[in-house]
Amino acid sequence: MTKKKQEQEAQNQENPKVEEPKTENKPETKEEKELRELTDTLQHLQAEFENYKKRVAKESCEFIKCANEDLILRLLPIVDNFELALKSCREDTDFYKGMKLIYSQLIDTLHSQGLKHITCQGKKFDPYYHEVLLAEESKEPDNTITEELQKGYLLNDKVIRHSKVKICKKKKEESKEEKKEEEKKESERPAAD
Repeated sequence: MTKKKQEQEAQNQENPKVEEPKTENKPETKEEKELRELTDTLQHLQAEFENYKKRVAKESCEFIKCANEDLILRLLPIVDNFELALKSCREDTDFYKGMKLIYSQLIDTLHSQGLKHITCQGKKFDPYYHEVLLAEESKEPDNTITEELQKGYLLNDKVIRHSKVKICKKKKEESKEEKKEEEKKESERPAAD
């Protein structure tokens, strides 16, 4: 123990706090009753004020997020056009390098505000994050995303734009019996002149 703690304990042992027990018979004076009521009122007001401060802080954060969401939604088509422009440029030109630098700065700024790309290539379709535009037959498992047609984004873990995707459906393999029946029907048909 530290020296200060030892001294405090020694003082507490020498001068123990003595609380005056309230007696049932001793009526509360008007001043004591008023003091108790004012103390209770003050405590309630302090608690309400603390709750108010917390609520205002939370509402201002939500307001900022909503304001950012609207701005970012307006910027996403610009980001899409930047990506299309970069795909169509030759990579060995100075113009491409300058565009790539500006694009990187824009993306970094958006990421710092909480924007995240929804990755979907090769994953299972999830209706909370993806929107199916096309489906094609494939040997891959059902509802696997084969292509991302438009990027989707999350802002602070909230979907602000779903990924538009192409998914695969399993090929329906005809059973051997169905094939035999079709061949039989084909052979029974009269030949056309």
